[in-house]
Amino acid sequence: MAETALRICPFCEATCGLTLTIDDGRVVGARGDRDDVFSAGFICPKGASFAELDNDPDRLSAPLVRRDGVLTEASWDEAFAAMAEGLSAAVREHGGPAVGVYLGNPNAHTVAGALYPPLIIRGLGTRQVFSASTLDQMPKHVSLGLMFGSPAAFTVPDLDRTDYLVVIGANPMVSNGSLATAADFPGKLRRLRERGGRLVVVDPARTRTAQLADRHLAPRPGTDAALLLAVVHVLFDEGLVDLGAVGEFVTGVDDVRDLAADFGPDAVAAFCGLDADEIRTLARGLAAAPTAAVYGRIGTSTVEFGTLGSWLVDVVNVLTGNLDRTGGAMFPLSPVAPAPRGHRPGRGFSTGRWRSRVSGRPEVLSELPTAVLAEEIETPGEGQIRAMITVAGNPVLSAPDGDRLDRALDQVEFMVSVDPYLNETTRHADVILPPPPPSRSPHFDVALNALAVRNNARYSPPALPLDGRPDEAEILSRIALVLYGLGHDADPALVDDQVVATTLAKETADASSPVAGRSVDELTAMLPAGPGYERRLDMMLRLGAYGDAFGTRPDGLTLRKLKDAPHGIDLGPLQPRLPDLLRTPSGLVELAPPQLISDAGRLRDALHRHTDGFVLIGRRHLRSNNSWMHNLPALAGGTNRCTLRIHPDDAADLGLTDSAVVKGPGGELVVPVEVTEDIRRGVLSLPHGWGHDRPGTGQKLAASRPGVNVNQLNDGSMLDPLSGTAVLNGIPVVVAPAG
Repeated sequence: MAETALRICPFCEATCGLTLTIDDGRVVGARGDRDDVFSAGFICPKGASFAELDNDPDRLSAPLVRRDGVLTEASWDEAFAAMAEGLSAAVREHGGPAVGVYLGNPNAHTVAGALYPPLIIRGLGTRQVFSASTLDQMPKHVSLGLMFGSPAAFTVPDLDRTDYLVVIGANPMVSNGSLATAADFPGKLRRLRERGGRLVVVDPARTRTAQLADRHLAPRPGTDAALLLAVVHVLFDEGLVDLGAVGEFVTGVDDVRDLAADFGPDAVAAFCGLDADEIRTLARGLAAAPTAAVYGRIGTSTVEFGTLGSWLVDVVNVLTGNLDRTGGAMFPLSPVAPAPRGHRPGRGFSTGRWRSRVSGRPEVLSELPTAVLAEEIETPGEGQIRAMITVAGNPVLSAPDGDRLDRALDQVEFMVSVDPYLNETTRHADVILPPPPPSRSPHFDVALNALAVRNNARYSPPALPLDGRPDEAEILSRIALVLYGLGHDADPALVDDQVVATTLAKETADASSPVAGRSVDELTAMLPAGPGYERRLDMMLRLGAYGDAFGTRPDGLTLRKLKDAPHGIDLGPLQPRLPDLLRTPSGLVELAPPQLISDAGRLRDALHRHTDGFVLIGRRHLRSNNSWMHNLPALAGGTNRCTLRIHPDDAADLGLTDSAVVKGPGGELVVPVEVTEDIRRGVLSLPHGWGHDRPGTGQKLAASRPGVNVNQLNDGSMLDPLSGTAVLNGIPVVVAPAG
């Protein structure tokens, strides 16, 4: 007889609640959980395909170990032993710092991915750490760190209460939101319009979000920072600046005004490809609205001036009095965020504590740019990467110049991948350790709750038993055990026990902690029996902003209370949090960090740049997020196609009909043409995550309709200097008819 189980969807940042239908020990269907406190029944095609993903026949159910050059199915004992032997040999011969680590996007969507990789990195002592962050959101981390003192002090639009929303470089009608966790983002945009609010979209393509908007501005790609500086100029020039309630906590306003003096609408119009009066109208609309929020996403990040653009989004929110204000841009409070401890200055945020070995790129958030991973493997010398650990990532498709990285990964002496698929990256591994499918894994949004547009707490225990295989927490723990010298066959609980002991010792010794002065043994005994990740999660919740402080606040959160509320606990709308969250040396919002003021000189020089020729941007599909979703029949149809979008007039001028050759700094591609008026002239668009044409992979459906890898047009030489993020949008390209 069929049963049901509740599960938070792990496929994108919307984190919708699902009701799974289970029959004969397998998931056979999924629908939206109408009682979920956050998503209230909303579901998108990705969530509806949960059963298909969970049961994908190409998903690895057993480890693979390379024997005589061939990846062969092995037992878990054999695979863990092979992992231990290979990693130990690499560390013994070259040292832990010679092991590189790559962390993919899905780590943000799993409990294990959030809790255990830092322990592996620490065990190695390596600085060769890379992740999807420098292909995505790192500019936002840097701008937040410099302004607020914390790279995790995310601002999100208060979608349910704003009167005027400006969306720049994002398509939440399709993406469901990014760096703004909002189940049913499309519904929230429609309700904004229904209550008389206004939606303005800034995007070179007429996306589905732009089609819903009251106004659509289509600038040239990569010019968002100049556009926003011109908005700042108008706000000062026309006396529209009003910081509101946060004014007493802000410094640097005069420096921003001085900077914007050179970026008037008339000065940037040609560079942006917009009429100067359109920019003035945008600034006046933001200033006049009762409440407003500017929300920028990947289109403002993965460009030449990504950190500047990410910073200016919040500068405009500050100058219009909409930072930390109901209906404006607000700071979520995650249930695992530390309990508030009052306003106090902090150490601030810095980058460049070390640099990459070959091209000298600065460290950011203890990571190096993914764009330099290949050269760090290829280039001999002290510190050369000799071994790799990848967790839930496919950088051969997601990073620039995948062909080069493909060749480089062939050179490493040993590679272990924690991944459910044999893909374009993991095919280079010597050991692949596949985690169980989502139905057999727990879910708590450690990272994404810090981005939620409404505070909430939800936990999903595994809907189905592990069926004899290790879970992802155990897999990662056994890697850590090897690196700490305990051996792969030691008890994985030792890893969690050590984290608990260390954390509680630090907390009890901190006079500002809610458990200051208490016994570590007493607190440890209060944690529940069960998996180590649950004990750690319970500890984090109890020490967190809404926690019970280990019994001191009886009404506070614990993991037991979350389990007793399977549809989640609503923690209420976002509330003002300044100045308590500020960790800058001044204890204020530092509106004009010197690094950003200095970098604006590059932008000033660019205003006079020649802007003819075609540039390339990416795009997002509703039925896709990462490359592994191209292997699901339910998501493989409709508009989810790898085509080159081009304006009809450009296609006619070039004589493009069926297919085109596109040439960029990193190579050339032949791709089918899709002619549409929904894109600005001079701009081309290709989706990311395609290019499933390499041999030796195990995703049959994806390989049958491979598409092309848009990042192969990119040689990786262009990076945003402050964040190390690869420039993936606004790349100059040449296009011509195929043949």
